[in-house]
Amino acid sequence: MSDGNIAADQLRLFLERVERLEEEKKGMLDDIKDVYLEAKSQGFDVKTMKTIIRLRRMEKDARDEADALLETYRNALGLH
Repeated sequence: MSDGNIAADQLRLFLERVERLEEEKKGMLDDIKDVYLEAKSQGFDVKTMKTIIRLRRMEKDARDEADALLETYRNALGLH
């Protein structure tokens, strides 16, 4: 095999791995969508759930800073 064939084989393998992972990701995204639909059918607010998930991913300091900034903006606009 020449170096060109080895590189082509490696490239093909990388591409196939990415394609498999993309399929798995699509399946997981579909599963997440189903969970949100189920939660919505049970009366939960999906937009608020997504906000909570985003907040839970944040470090506590970053979350506290975001909360303080939001409170500052709300106060500035009279949204008490």
